[in-house]
Amino acid sequence: MEKGRTAAETRRSTAMWEDRVKSGRMVMLKMPGVTPVQGGLPIVIDGECIGAVGVSGVQSHEDEQIAKAGIAALTS
Repeated sequence: MEKGRTAAETRRSTAMWEDRVKSGRMVMLKMPGVTPVQGGLPIVIDGECIGAVGVSGVQSHEDEQIAKAGIAALTS
């Protein structure tokens, strides 16, 4: 749920936040409500974020693949 919440509220993938932490921006770990672990993606329709999908349970890159498939199923 936290991956989805992060993606929806920030309108960015959680992988983007994870990448920032990996690149040395440790201060990102202090941002309230941000879960910097790949697997959360915002759902954007006509430029508007209408929600998000957060997946956890396998490796993080696989979580994101599952989230992408879920969004594709909802939006096609």
